[in-house]
Amino acid sequence: MTNASASMSGGDRVLYGCMGLGGSWDPDPYGPADIDAAEAAVGAALDSGITTFDHADIYRHGKAEAVFGEVLARTPGLRERITLQTKCGIRLGDKERPGIYDLRGESITRRVEESLGRLRTDVIDVLLLHRPDPLADVDSIAAALTSLHRQGIVRAFGVSNMGAAQIAHLQARLDVPLVANQLEMSLLSRDWVEAGVLLNTPPSARNGFPFGTLEHCRDHGMRLQAWGALAQGRFTGLEQTPAERATAELLADLARQKDTTPESVLLWWLMRHPAGIAPVIGSARPERIRACRDAVLREPELTHEEWYELWITARGVPLP
Repeated sequence: MTNASASMSGGDRVLYGCMGLGGSWDPDPYGPADIDAAEAAVGAALDSGITTFDHADIYRHGKAEAVFGEVLARTPGLRERITLQTKCGIRLGDKERPGIYDLRGESITRRVEESLGRLRTDVIDVLLLHRPDPLADVDSIAAALTSLHRQGIVRAFGVSNMGAAQIAHLQARLDVPLVANQLEMSLLSRDWVEAGVLLNTPPSARNGFPFGTLEHCRDHGMRLQAWGALAQGRFTGLEQTPAERATAELLADLARQKDTTPESVLLWWLMRHPAGIAPVIGSARPERIRACRDAVLREPELTHEEWYELWITARGVPLP
């Protein structure tokens, strides 16, 4: 499936995030074992019904895209069956300089060309702008995106880690619609949902989520994608606080009742929200990817009360 707009409007329910592929987080070359590990992870995702793969040019210093390209080369016909999404806009730091954001038009174009080479493809289905660049000239961004679209190099565009006002500011200068916004959202990172209920309470001062962003995305047909959806394992084996341990017990109990896995219930909690959130699974472990299979193949089987019970248990305190 390479029709990006179809995928974002109701195709793939869960995305596979490729940040864990490619070996170490340094510029050292990848090897055959890294390609084999990527192939195993991609195979597990495909076996689970996932056909959208999420990348970024910086993941593992470009090696995540590169090993994925190797997998595509090993598997004739695979490219035509999947949706490829990648991001640009962050420049990694090194010993000589710190990391920065860079959404200059010429940088976007160059980064896309580099991603195409690593991924061994001639088209990107969805390109996301990874993070806002305070120095970006929005007209320069729009010109670059428009050119990439007209050339057929990128089929659709979106953003990541942006609020409603930033999105509207960019969309006003684009002829093509922004189709997705990828944000950190999980049962652990709850600012996105709590921003809507903490208004006029003291805790609201500590909530940095840009209020109205979910509503803006829903009103304008932008698919919300949740990175960090599995909460770094903090409810499925890596619990660190009493609230996390209580939530893990509740997840396990619900999973037994519904004949599924705690990972699937965790993703169902996101997917049960009316915003139509698409979780991004970031694990490189095939068994953990397969543990999410029911989130892909079954509708979220959480009642109104169960959804709230998970939320309140994870909070560790009652709702205001």
